Order: sequence, then structure tokens, then C-alpha cells
Amino acid sequence: MLTPMTKFETLKVERQAGGLMLVTLNRPDVRNATNTQMGRELRELFVPLKFTPGDVRCVVITGAGDKAFCAGGDLKERNGMTDETWRLQHAIFEEAFYAIIDCSVPVIAAVNGAAFGGGLEMALCCDFIYAVKGVRLALTEVRLGIMPGGCGTQNLPRAVGSRRAKELILTAQPFTAEQGYEWGLVNQLCEPTELMPAVQATVERICENAPLSVRQAKKSIDYGMQMDIHSAIVFEVQAYERMISTEDRHEGVRAFNEKRKPNFKGR
Repeated sequence: MLTPMTKFETLKVERQAGGLMLVTLNRPDVRNATNTQMGRELRELFVPLKFTPGDVRCVVITGAGDKAFCAGGDLKERNGMTDETWRLQHAIFEEAFYAIIDCSVPVIAAVNGAAFGGGLEMALCCDFIYAVKGVRLALTEVRLGIMPGGCGTQNLPRAVGSRRAKELILTAQPFTAEQGYEWGLVNQLCEPTELMPAVQATVERICENAPLSVRQAKKSIDYGMQMDIHSAIVFEVQAYERMISTEDRHEGVRAFNEKRKPNFKGR
């Protein structure tokens, strides 16, 4: 059962008792394009989740309506912006996207429609992507005299390889969710009515697991991928050792031996 949270202008945020936070980009009249206010609200929502997630165990980001996940930056708002205002706005977007990447709990993008420009970059900032079959994706910034600046030139090549990423970014050519799946960008393809149930099933599996273990495993992957293999292995062991003295580690072993479902408390 999802319940509403803090009232935002551009986001709809709902919470589930099991630990899910559902974030809906809520500007369907402009295909959920990101304006300055949405950037501020995403920043406000995600920055605390790096260190103080509370009882949030998983976050899902999706778009309102059935046309778009997110069409990218709101170019009507940007029309006529001074260079300084543009820079200040982009700094807000940077902080918001970095906060999504740094979120200590898993973040899933439920791409229910087109994801262009900053919309695809936002999805790429998530840990993995489920998408509706046939939706179109693209990084089209070079057609506007700019370039991807929401981590797209870094996250896309890490997902599909540098040669494929260069082709997609430098041509600004749209591609389908099916192609994204083939290249390793999209984790799962769904029919429109199956997207959220599929995401929900994955969320439930994640939320059933020990929350500290999930967070430490995610951290180990994220930071380890930035290191040489030997340094990454050392980091992994240090992350592992932090779990040994937790209540959840003791509970997990007890539950296994008692042949029951564990009751993890995140301690």
C-alpha cells in the first residue's frame, strides 16, 4: 500500500510499508521534462538518502502518464536564459543526478515512455533499468549545441562500451529499448501493463534482504568498479567485515538454522 509523502510541485513521492519509495516525475503536460524546480526537488529528496536513508530500502523512479519517462531538459524554460542562469541551473541538475548515483539504497528506473537527453541520463544514474518494449531512448544534446552533462558520457560507455556510446552520442541517433536490452543498457523489457508489476516484484526481493547487506554490496560494486582489481578486492573485504558484528548477520544465520524467514531490522 503506497502512501503520499511530502508535497512537491514536480514530483509525486509515495512510500510503501516494506521500504519502497516510488518517485514519479510529475509534469506529464511537458512529457515530464526537467525544469529548475524538478532539479531542486530531486536534490532535496535524494541528498539525504546517501547517509540517512532511514527505513527506505529501495527507490523507483518513473514518469507520469504513458508518453514519456522524461523528455530531458525543459527547453521552453531555458529559452532566453543568460549564460550565468544556465550554469546555475545546470549545477542544480548536477547535484540532483550525483545524489541519485550516490544513493545508498538501490534505485531502479521504470522507463514507461520516451527517455531523451537528461531523461535518459537520469535513468542511467539509476542502478538498473526496466523499460517498456518499443520506447525510444536517445542522448540528443549535440543537436542543441551542447553535450550530455548529466553523467551521460560516463554512464553510457560503462553500460554499452565506449565505441557504441560514441556512436550514439555523436550521432544523437535514437534507439529502442530492445536495442538497449541487447547492448546491456536495459535489464528487462516489459509490456506496458507489466512494467510496474515486474519492478514491484524485484523491489520486494530486494526489500526482503538484509538492508545493510544490500547497501554495503551496492557500495562495494560502485566503488570497486573505479579501482584496479586488487584494490577493489581489499575494499570488498572491508565492506564485508562491517557486516560481521551486525544484528542482521546473527539473525540471518539463526533464521537459516531455524528454517524460518529472517526478520531483518537494519542493525
